[in-house]
Amino acid sequence: MWINGGTIFDPSSGTARVGDIQVKDGLIEGVHPGGAGGARAGAVDAKGLWVLPGLIDMHVHLRDPGFEYKEDIVSGSRAAAAGGVTAMACMPNTDPVNDNPSVTRYIVQKAAERALVRVLPVGALTKGLKGTELAEMGLMKEAGIVAVSDDGKSVESAAMMRRALEYAATFGLPVITHCQDRGLSGEGVMNEGSLSSRLGLGGIPAACEDVVVARDVLLSGYTGVPVHITHLSTKTGLDIVRQARKSGVKVTCDATPHHLLLTEERTGGYDTDAKMYPPLRTEEDRRALLKGLKSGVIDCIATDHAPHAKDEKDLDFDLAPFGIIGLQTLLPALMLLHREHALDFMDLLKKVTVNPAGILKVEGGTLSPGARADIVLFDPGKEWVLNEGAVLSKSKNTPFLGMKFTGMVVRTIVAGRTVFAA
Repeated sequence: MWINGGTIFDPSSGTARVGDIQVKDGLIEGVHPGGAGGARAGAVDAKGLWVLPGLIDMHVHLRDPGFEYKEDIVSGSRAAAAGGVTAMACMPNTDPVNDNPSVTRYIVQKAAERALVRVLPVGALTKGLKGTELAEMGLMKEAGIVAVSDDGKSVESAAMMRRALEYAATFGLPVITHCQDRGLSGEGVMNEGSLSSRLGLGGIPAACEDVVVARDVLLSGYTGVPVHITHLSTKTGLDIVRQARKSGVKVTCDATPHHLLLTEERTGGYDTDAKMYPPLRTEEDRRALLKGLKSGVIDCIATDHAPHAKDEKDLDFDLAPFGIIGLQTLLPALMLLHREHALDFMDLLKKVTVNPAGILKVEGGTLSPGARADIVLFDPGKEWVLNEGAVLSKSKNTPFLGMKFTGMVVRTIVAGRTVFAA
């Protein structure tokens, strides 16, 4: 395969230049700035397009096994391919929980047989996500996990969290931590503040996230084991991470597109497609996250893709489950951040390619010769509106329905094979 005449963005080198890419045997054989000359039969014409490394989403929920009516590995990979995501790390809160090698092997085998993109299983920190007994991390790593997390729940015991960090370190497994003090969050369903009071909805204070961010950062500093804070949503939490880094603590973090683009005001109409955990926060929090992106405190952008069936989301706001989908809107969301908030596109691209690849210790995120040929062709000027018919996930729960985007994925290539074409 030859991909000719596109603007090649390589975040690993920070370069963007027009040229051709040659692909052979699933790898990038060569990159030719300015073009290698001559037309070739069957070459992909990329003139006017951006040629990007495949995106790596380090936080998704594929609901497989156990909740396949919401999503499964096949449908999730189809949505990922349409969004330019060529690798995704799936969280362990399935049924049964991915806390043992048999579940890990099921995910790995099904993905190998049927997924369009790479599926990277994340194993549980504790058995059953109960926070009381360490999961079989070593055996799960042998079966194929790339990280460990109790995402969906927070490990309540500081002693258990310390042991989990130290145990994960013996296997070289990154630890991804969901920060929520359940005693403080209580029965809350949205950000705590004047708006939650006016709506008559239970509030989730920012402090319930901040206190666990602080605890896990302190434990990371004490043990010397790196920790990754996922879906960071508060100004104070970001300040804690910033100060910890200045002190030499090995902490990284990600934020979601919805926390970067939306605020609690989006819940004003009791729209359950705007109900997620952590909840949408204040404009002050959102602006702080944007500054964190620009300064580099936020390392990655991840979707926290969380599908739910329509009849589940059609309940009253108090009763509906937390979570929204996001795989297909990740790249268009980056373009919104680039265009509307003057954030450098190459820097944003790093946060969904080389940075998550480095944290998860997986291949990807580069268009250098010899790398995997995971490639996305992107039309930066294409305008389109997200409607339910365009959503390839089994579930449609997104607050971005009806939104106009600029920038569309034209083709997605995984290991040299086209898996999506618009």
